[in-house]
Amino acid sequence: MNGDLEAKEPEKAIRNLYIETYGCAMNFADSEVVASIMSDKGFRTTQNLAEADVVFMNTCSIRDNAEAHVWGRIKEMKPYKRSNPGLIIGVLGCMAERLKTQFLEKEQIIDIVVGPDAYRDIPQLITQVEEGQKAVNVLLSREETYAEITPVRLSSNGVTAFISIMRGCDNMCSFCVVPFTRGRERSRASESILKEARDLYEVGYKEVTLLGQNVDSYREEDADGNVICNFAQLLEKVAQIASDLRIRFSSSHPKDITDEVLYTIKKYDNICNYIHYPIQSGNSRVLKLMNRTYDREWLEMRLAKIREVLPDCGISTDIIAGFCSETEEEHQDTLSLFKEAKFNFAFMYQYSERPGTLAARRYADDVPVDVKHRRLSEIIAIQSKNSIELNHLEIGKTHIVLIEGFSKRSEDDLRGRNDKSQVVIFPREHYQKGQYVKVLIERVTQTSLIGKVVEEVKF
Repeated sequence: MNGDLEAKEPEKAIRNLYIETYGCAMNFADSEVVASIMSDKGFRTTQNLAEADVVFMNTCSIRDNAEAHVWGRIKEMKPYKRSNPGLIIGVLGCMAERLKTQFLEKEQIIDIVVGPDAYRDIPQLITQVEEGQKAVNVLLSREETYAEITPVRLSSNGVTAFISIMRGCDNMCSFCVVPFTRGRERSRASESILKEARDLYEVGYKEVTLLGQNVDSYREEDADGNVICNFAQLLEKVAQIASDLRIRFSSSHPKDITDEVLYTIKKYDNICNYIHYPIQSGNSRVLKLMNRTYDREWLEMRLAKIREVLPDCGISTDIIAGFCSETEEEHQDTLSLFKEAKFNFAFMYQYSERPGTLAARRYADDVPVDVKHRRLSEIIAIQSKNSIELNHLEIGKTHIVLIEGFSKRSEDDLRGRNDKSQVVIFPREHYQKGQYVKVLIERVTQTSLIGKVVEEVKF
């Protein structure tokens, strides 16, 4: 959740906007688009909920607990509405798209419900509310990319920024609600992406993360439908903006990570040596039920190719424990793949049925909750062991780190990430946010590398 906002104020800001963002990086990028749209209408963002005239919750539907958190937060908003009856409260994003008018029917304090493709309509919807009506727009679009809107950088450290390169998803994974809440895939024009990246670099940003539900399927087409820029080519164009502008990307689908992308990463030092490789399961039958379009053998083959081309690549993954009808033997397949693959880190969850998905319609959610929990715990145990072992291998090595700010624990230390996306902590001394430094790793934890600066890096 993010309620800390900073944004440029319009010259005549007349009202205050407060946004809380839940879920993935795409949602955070969307909140920045919303803040820009609202800024053009005279709103300034605020960190203080109590002084807000409009409150937006940009929501996530990926798991049940994410939605439960939002419902709880709505209840917490009620005192603010009672003390300020003119306060406008809106729900944005994936929950808005999935649940639509349920918000207006169940919660009287909700005034606006807006899906991910309808943010341009927010000012008009606010006008409707001010005229005494509830307002809803959850229409999905086959064209909307918000390409020409310059996002307001919320909670920015001034060093790293997200750039949305595409929206929606065409992969109908049976467990996933995203195709239903964000619509079909559509890609931004490469020139608009490059302009945004150049503009960020010119005002001092040193790292951009290219975002999409599946960035590897990015494709810019001409009027005749011919592909004129694929993801590998886009990566190269962004890398060529400046040698000291780091590039990351998220998320990938294993089936779409091409050799061309791998060799592009290898070619440019400023494209980070890090790939998110969401396997979801280590068993072929379960993967077929998930509609992932690959099997275990294919996963292992592509992992081998990644490590052949990029031997020092950081690799993370997503995994779901206890998917529909998963047997104990199939769970053991996932454990064995985790042991073999040795991911640097992983996002690990037990299966949460999402209404409306293919899995909810076709399969029984029949793995008991206690079994899901135990299986997830076993996966976490293996990943914890892998993470600490892989981190120990970095002791005695030096890493180029982009300083992002203070350590979470102390302002005596700074933090940043190396190009494998590992967090690196080191003494503050005279170094500044936005600098590149070489750090000698002296010790590690499961989640961080800890060391000292041995050299400032000049490009």
